[in-house]
Amino acid sequence: MRIGFGYDLHKLTLGRKLMIGGVHVPCEFGEEAHSDGDVLLHAIVDALFGAIAEGDIGSHFPPSDQKWKDISSLTLLKKSFEIVKGKGYTIGNLDCTIVLEKPKLLPHIPSIKKSISTVLEIEIGQVSVKGKTKEKVDAVGRGEAIEAYASLLLE
Repeated sequence: MRIGFGYDLHKLTLGRKLMIGGVHVPCEFGEEAHSDGDVLLHAIVDALFGAIAEGDIGSHFPPSDQKWKDISSLTLLKKSFEIVKGKGYTIGNLDCTIVLEKPKLLPHIPSIKKSISTVLEIEIGQVSVKGKTKEKVDAVGRGEAIEAYASLLLE
């Protein structure tokens, strides 16, 4: 068994789609990023690579490479999971936390869990997704950024 931990943060900006876990969450802003900016999927990718001691998302999909420009993070997650599977691992469970002041994520969590479980070829019950706020503290609390944490067990 191997344990992986991932973290990501993106600034929020007007005129972009807010993508969380492969799901478009309707609101007036989205993540500023080279790809679609899906902070949750980026944290999961980092957890996958961390568990197999293979670097991070930037070392596999560098923002300096234009082929990753505006790519769906679901594609990045799928490619990352293929590398993990190639080493003989499956996912035991995944636990995630998204930190964002608004919008409320509770109505979107079932779709987010379904999206992630489909790509990672696991049951929805193996995926935990929680939404938290920063109680108006720091850049995330002021609505300037979004962050996500992910931990997982590979078997």
